[in-house]
Amino acid sequence: MKRRDFVGLTSLAAGALFLPGIPSFGGTLVDPERLLETVDPALKKRLADAALNAAKSAGATYADVRIGRYLNQSIFTREKQVQNIASGESYGAGVRVLANGNWGFAATNTVTEAGLAKAAQLAVAIAKANAKVQKGQVNLAPQQGYGEVSWKTPIQQSAFEVPIAQKVELLLAANAKALDNGASFVNSSLFQINEQKYFASTDGSYIDQDVHRIWPTFGVTAVDRASGKFRTREALSAPMGLGYEYLTPKAADKIAGPAGTGLIGYKNSYDMLEDAALAAQQAKGKLTAKSVTPGKYDIVLDPNHLGLTIHESIGHATELDRVLGYEANYAGTSFATLEWKAKKQPYGSKLVNIFADKTQPGSLGAVGYDDEGVKTKQWDIIKDGTLVDYQKIRDQAAIVGQEESDGCCYAQSWQDVQFQRMANISLKPGQQKMSVDDMIKGVDKGIYIAGRGSYSIDQQRYNFQFGGTVFYAIEKGKIVGQLEDVAYQANTQEFWNSCAAICDESDYRLFGSFFDGKGQPSQVSAVSHGSSTTRFNGVNIINTARKVG
Repeated sequence: MKRRDFVGLTSLAAGALFLPGIPSFGGTLVDPERLLETVDPALKKRLADAALNAAKSAGATYADVRIGRYLNQSIFTREKQVQNIASGESYGAGVRVLANGNWGFAATNTVTEAGLAKAAQLAVAIAKANAKVQKGQVNLAPQQGYGEVSWKTPIQQSAFEVPIAQKVELLLAANAKALDNGASFVNSSLFQINEQKYFASTDGSYIDQDVHRIWPTFGVTAVDRASGKFRTREALSAPMGLGYEYLTPKAADKIAGPAGTGLIGYKNSYDMLEDAALAAQQAKGKLTAKSVTPGKYDIVLDPNHLGLTIHESIGHATELDRVLGYEANYAGTSFATLEWKAKKQPYGSKLVNIFADKTQPGSLGAVGYDDEGVKTKQWDIIKDGTLVDYQKIRDQAAIVGQEESDGCCYAQSWQDVQFQRMANISLKPGQQKMSVDDMIKGVDKGIYIAGRGSYSIDQQRYNFQFGGTVFYAIEKGKIVGQLEDVAYQANTQEFWNSCAAICDESDYRLFGSFFDGKGQPSQVSAVSHGSSTTRFNGVNIINTARKVG
């Protein structure tokens, strides 16, 4: 799409364009063609060296610099209309230093050698000021330098290379599918991210990375005009670390859901039109679905749902800074303290094996190196139901007697200081061949849950309640119809100890969170959680319907 057409379509000339109220989106509005530009790595190296040399000259014993160009594009539609299109760019550099044993950080959007040198000098001054009031000193885990290296998300096609008109056409086609299948209202959107990140440090690393993420999503609403009752069904897509190829559906990437639901699971590609049509049918079905009877049920959780439960009850609970109390002000601590871990209490049943992995292909958190120059890896968090490790970065490793970082340091932009963020945290598939239908055959009284819904969890990541998108009753091994008003309540230990069966690797899929918040000032990060369909026995189900009158 040419700029003239783009301006006309989005009412940019009239000043009507506004960025969505979503964390991390923004920056300066730019022509979409700007999103295809890159910066020469040789120039970035010269800029980085200017910062590193200035930091050392000012008294830093360690310094790193991150030069970042953060690009985004978001497209919003409703029924047959385009609501908003925005392309944004943010470009600058952040310098972090150690001086007199303490951290200092400064950032600048003056991306010149003089600008970065000035930021480095300011960072050293801040570190020296911090040293006058801080009692302890930072103990960094050793880290080798990698020289000049690069990494890129292994995409087939950048979403930014696809004409806006083509992307709009896809969203409107999905809306039409929903309307044709009985939806009263539908909105859809497409989020695209490109992080062009350059990291350099006094350890001797010069790391150039090109990171891509994409998220197609929609919401469908069905209304009973006679009663005024309405129900919604959100998309069952997952945000992914992929290119536009994710929106080219492939039969090999589809996994049939349980018999009697019509649901389809998606791996590395997503059929938005197929999902939109089914969403409308299911939203209509929710209008007449039976309201659940509270009680104890076996629940069968689809990966698109279970990912959020993993995120909240395991992912956040095993971040070492939260465990140590560093996050208490903003988002609480964790029940899984160092003392709790030492007692080797069961976090879950023997079937529960949770791993962290910053290298997982297609995941939102996949990078070659983290934001302090550590090469990423996979490691165990829970093994055979027992907590064996946490997530940690360079200045945390020594606290737990370890000698290296896990490579899970991240900053949402060049102007934010990097800190420990959640890696991709996933549940290993079952070892025995088992389909979802095989799993359901063993359930006498249960509920199948797919998609994310409302959730609540306490400050220690222990007591929680989760809803979902669609629910199906299971009776004597068969799906017998949709349910509504379902949520399950448990605490983290009793829930994961009730894990009774996990489908095999053929059912394994990723769920993702595009905007996971943490820290003060708050930052967001993107992270995925993989699992296969999993059964939990004897879980407490409540009815969430609000009775009026």
